[in-house]
Amino acid sequence: MSPTVFASPFTSPFARPLVGRDEELTRLSGVLERARAGEARAVLVAGDAGVGKTRVLDETAARAVGAGMTVLTGHCVDLGDVGLPYLPFTEILGALAADERFAPVLAAYPVVDRLLGTGPDTGTERDSGGRLRLFEGMAGLLADLARTAPLLLVLEDLHWADQSSRDLLRFLLSRGLLQRPSGGAGTHRLAVLASYRADDLHRRHPLRPLLAELVRLPGVDRLELRPLADPDVTRLVRALEERPLPEATVRSIVARAEGNAFYAEELLASAGAESGGMPSALADVLLIRVEQLSETAQLVLRTAAVAGRRVEHDLLRDAVGLPEEELESALREAVGRQLLVPGDGRTYAFRHALAREAVYADLLPGERSRLHGAFARLLAGPGRRAETAAERAHHHRESHAPAAALTASLEAADHARRLGAPAEEWHHLEAVLDLWATVDAAARPSGEGTDRVTLMLRASAAAAHAGEAHRAVALNRAALAGIGRDTDTELAARVRYTLAGTLMGVDSLRAAFGYSSEALEMIPAEPPTPTWVWAAATHVLAARQVGDTGTAARVARRALDAAERLGLADAQADLLISLANLEEGGRRSPGARTHLLRARELARGSGNAPVELRALFTLAITAYEAGDPRESLPWLAEGLDRARRAGLLSSPYPLEMRYLHLLVLYTLGRWDECLRTAETDLAVLPAAGGYAVGAALYTALGRGDRAVVEQARALLEGPEDWMAALVASIVLTDAAARWDGAEVAVAQLRSSVEALTDDAGSRPDAVVRLTALALAPVADAAATARLTGDEAAAGRWAKVAGELLEPAREAALRSETGTPQGPEGQAWLARAEAEGVWAVAGPDAAAWEKAVSAFADGDVYELARCRLRYAEALLAADRREEAAAEAAAARETALRLGAAPLLERLDALIRRGRLGDAAPGARHRSIALTAREEDVLRLLALGRSNRQIGEELFISGKTASVHVSNILAKVGAASRTEAVAIAYREGLLVPESGGAPG
Repeated sequence: MSPTVFASPFTSPFARPLVGRDEELTRLSGVLERARAGEARAVLVAGDAGVGKTRVLDETAARAVGAGMTVLTGHCVDLGDVGLPYLPFTEILGALAADERFAPVLAAYPVVDRLLGTGPDTGTERDSGGRLRLFEGMAGLLADLARTAPLLLVLEDLHWADQSSRDLLRFLLSRGLLQRPSGGAGTHRLAVLASYRADDLHRRHPLRPLLAELVRLPGVDRLELRPLADPDVTRLVRALEERPLPEATVRSIVARAEGNAFYAEELLASAGAESGGMPSALADVLLIRVEQLSETAQLVLRTAAVAGRRVEHDLLRDAVGLPEEELESALREAVGRQLLVPGDGRTYAFRHALAREAVYADLLPGERSRLHGAFARLLAGPGRRAETAAERAHHHRESHAPAAALTASLEAADHARRLGAPAEEWHHLEAVLDLWATVDAAARPSGEGTDRVTLMLRASAAAAHAGEAHRAVALNRAALAGIGRDTDTELAARVRYTLAGTLMGVDSLRAAFGYSSEALEMIPAEPPTPTWVWAAATHVLAARQVGDTGTAARVARRALDAAERLGLADAQADLLISLANLEEGGRRSPGARTHLLRARELARGSGNAPVELRALFTLAITAYEAGDPRESLPWLAEGLDRARRAGLLSSPYPLEMRYLHLLVLYTLGRWDECLRTAETDLAVLPAAGGYAVGAALYTALGRGDRAVVEQARALLEGPEDWMAALVASIVLTDAAARWDGAEVAVAQLRSSVEALTDDAGSRPDAVVRLTALALAPVADAAATARLTGDEAAAGRWAKVAGELLEPAREAALRSETGTPQGPEGQAWLARAEAEGVWAVAGPDAAAWEKAVSAFADGDVYELARCRLRYAEALLAADRREEAAAEAAAARETALRLGAAPLLERLDALIRRGRLGDAAPGARHRSIALTAREEDVLRLLALGRSNRQIGEELFISGKTASVHVSNILAKVGAASRTEAVAIAYREGLLVPESGGAPG
């Protein structure tokens, strides 16, 4: 396949000089060179409107073509609050599909037909696993193209990108295109350049979080195009104008342009206008230039501005209502003045978005409304594709045709649903609801599911699928408020129990219980109906959440009998899961497992994916709680695969599964795999929040990364999120315990427990873990106080330990399910008890032996941390060989995990206790010095000062001081003399006389 360029339709056909961008072009050329060599890279090109992003990208694309690369360009457009799903990628695929040379490659990827709307209609149901397959298909297609010839992918104006396009870009960069393909021989021959307006990114702009994620990826860089320097603007102005310009004119243009190339070009182009002085606002400059056109050309330009940045020739012709010859003449005039530029596929576009905005803003209100109406009618004509619904909705809204806008928005929502774009579906449904009151009842869509209350429930579901749980609750509440006296009783009950379910998703448990109670009371239990059964199933969940297990069990058994009579297999499955959780012995009992396995089969047979996912999650969490995290992995794999196939990856139970999956990997010590999986999860599900980053933050903390503290605090920003609060609580409590001392750790523990306690007053199971973490510095503080003779402080800390232990004991003995916590909870309690004994009476080897035993088959990192404390307790009891064995085992784990802080503490203990020689077969040099540090240590032993060391080693005295400080830290010494003594003892120094130093 020969190299091909799909040039930006916004590229001017006139040769324009590019000045002041040598450094940026050199950098981008280097990216192209690396891509051709097989190292995929991406660059995010930022800059204010008009600063020259498109010109730089065009020049880079031209260089890419000259070097034999294929260039694909896609653009995002501004359609207000909603947009066309995957628009820039659809543009790219359209260009590929128009070139028959690419037909063999495209034929292998159904994603092409799906995005172009040429494939079969899959109906209104969610395409099974469609979102992930679409993402993987697009990545595979681009990878195939890159294998044929080096590929440059250009995406312009990301600040206007729809959410689905942002999600797809995240996937391509974090998981697809920048990763090494199978075989490991380099990455794809690919470069991705994506531009966005930096000045458009307000604090809550949806692109901001994506950019923050992408710039952290190893293959992604950011390039900011800053305003040009005044000498460069001067060069640009003089190069653009052949005739000599007065110096005063040049100076005026340079001053007013303020480094913006587009401003400078526009000011220069209007410099000869008869109006005289130059306006200070760019819009005025643009309009002066527009007014220099003929009346016909101005009419064409105003019409094109209503269409958007780009418009098809035929659509523009029909909208403007001119004969073909007059239209072509007007277009030629606008192109000649460089206001419009021709593009591929008989399209025209404004050379810059600011030009279109200025023309559009200058339209009279009536003129604007009339033209929007014309485009809406034309887009609804024969042969228009389904994806035009979003554009039609936009034009209808702007033309003040609410009925037509409502209908088009509903069509756009259906189209987004078929594409697997829940965020766009939700936004379009919100538009429908906003328009509802302004449209006469007779003009609204009719048919099943098109009443306002049902549409609110649908919008709520779409919001939940998009990861907007709190908006889902708000829409449910609005549905409840919309219920009138004439509303069907079953629909009213459905709204209430659905609201109860969404409220449980945001941990508003008391309110959920209230609404589920109302729903159950609205419908008679006999004869049973499906609505009553599902209302009862929701009430069972809510009752259990608020601790009313008696009511939950009673209603569950009655509802199960009704479900069996009605043949509602999925409801039976849901109720069996609830009964498993209510078993007297807890969900780990044999009876509960029987219920869960039957529930899984019933749900699978009924085709109810959400209930099947609940069963699989419960089987997985039960195995984890039973102390067998490995057994949970197959259930998690099955559950996540089922969620993918059902298109439910963002729903609650799959999110819980993702968190549990990462937690299992972390627990088993598969930390690198945990980090890779978390990165993939965030690429596919950016809204997953704490579910996707929890275990990754635990891993980073274990490796000593202090940045996790700010990352954890960031999780607490925004709407209330229980999972984010849980993850943040664990990270912040552990970090405070390590780095901030007992006072801060205890305060953080109490704050965390308060934040995690539900509105029913029930403490979380995690209180046991949090208490164990916070008690470590408390025990150390008490021990230090005793050593210094401060009995008052020692007593105070001992009292604090006792106060903290009581809630932990209570939680461990009666978990959230009403039964004792499993092996994991009991292990954390054993650790907390051992720290408590330390705080009261000092290190107790027996207590730590119990903690080590409790973690033996569980969390490998926590086992190593317990072994450290056990070794310290053994050493205090003068059981050196046992202490050495525990320390050596813990050290091996710390090395394997890359847990640097734990490794440093273990090495310090081994040095301090001289345990290196005590462990059988454990002779190892535990202090690792660099070659330079060894040189410094040798001179330190000779009594040299920092200045003298610097002179002998040809380094500065300050650098020598840094090396000395590092040596003291590594050997665990408080002074230079002690450091030398330890060095001789550890064999780091050998005395010339052969004896130990005196």
